[in-house]
Amino acid sequence: MRENKNSWPLWEVFVRSRQGLGHKHVGSLHAADAEMAIGNARDVYTRRQEGVSIWVVPAEHISASSPDNSEALYDPANDKVYRHPTFYDLPDEVNHM
Repeated sequence: MRENKNSWPLWEVFVRSRQGLGHKHVGSLHAADAEMAIGNARDVYTRRQEGVSIWVVPAEHISASSPDNSEALYDPANDKVYRHPTFYDLPDEVNHM
């Protein structure tokens, strides 16, 4: 007898499209194991054969930054002058840069 599907772990689904180079998060689903998660992800997220690769990751294994910390995390580092393009001198041989 199968256990209640509400007790199945949550999986995050990533699909690489035919045109894309990287996998993109397309959604989430509950499944008993990785094999079931891949099968369900194929059925739900690639119905029109738009994917060439599927990744499923248990949601409990994903760590994410908090939106409350976004300013400190993504604020430009103005004190690091080497990150500014004016820090570098380009030789005359380099055109159109």
